[in-house]
Amino acid sequence: MTPGDFFFQQLLNGLTIGSIYALIALGYTMVYGIIQLINFAHGEIFMVGAYLGLAAILLIGKVHPGLNPTAGLLLTLLAAAVGGGFLGLVIERVAYRPLRQGPKLSVLITAIGVSFFLQNAVMLVFGAQDRYVPPLLQVHRWQIGSVTVTLMQVIILAVSIGLMAGLQRIVYRTGLGRAMRATAQDPLAARLMGISVDRVIAATFCIGSALAGVGGVLFGLTYSTINFHDGYLIGLKAFTAAVLGGIGNIPGAMLGGLLLGFLEAFGAAYLSTQWKNVVAFTVLVLVLLLRPRGLLGERVAERA
Repeated sequence: MTPGDFFFQQLLNGLTIGSIYALIALGYTMVYGIIQLINFAHGEIFMVGAYLGLAAILLIGKVHPGLNPTAGLLLTLLAAAVGGGFLGLVIERVAYRPLRQGPKLSVLITAIGVSFFLQNAVMLVFGAQDRYVPPLLQVHRWQIGSVTVTLMQVIILAVSIGLMAGLQRIVYRTGLGRAMRATAQDPLAARLMGISVDRVIAATFCIGSALAGVGGVLFGLTYSTINFHDGYLIGLKAFTAAVLGGIGNIPGAMLGGLLLGFLEAFGAAYLSTQWKNVVAFTVLVLVLLLRPRGLLGERVAERA
């Protein structure tokens, strides 16, 4: 493989994992943009989505073993999105809404508690060992010179781009999106204008959690194994991506996820797989030192 082909192979690898990071980072940045909360349980929603995808795959295999693979993939993604969205709604309603008017530290500690609860709940239900995720689709590879492109990479890119474009349309072209942006700017004024702030916040949690659930399925199908600890590290990286792009900024979360994926891929390829996380977080520190508000800045107004 020539140096140029090797470079483009790593670029493709970074684009793939970066797309997954971007899907998860969107949930962090949407919630922060609306209520100024870092939802540290969001990584565990991603992890639950991966396990919901596994459960859906096993159920489809038992109930309808001859189902078309494409239909099976769509059903699995839908199950993870619905399950993740519902879990986000429950978490917001039970754990965060009662504390919304209290000290921000209380909500932050609650988020960490919810994270540990979800980790241990999944461990008790599915076990502590790694779980194998059976493939839904046959393995297909295409060679472009010395660069290998897999069907799963194409699917991840297509699903991620489609969902990100759909989210952009919701936020900037629908009534719900206008309500979200109004609530982010001034929740009191939004309430006086007749906007149901509680519903907007719930919808934000639901949408962000649904995206994280889809990201969990894509992650499981890509790496073939999942563990109840996956949400911690992947969630931390997705949060890093959100901060890198500019927390509270939706395009920034997308950009940050892709950049983090590139940093990991090139760090693993040109240095060592043991250094990929060091490279990624070192760049984050440098960005925050030089541009504390992230690459694209923060579009939401600061509130006291």
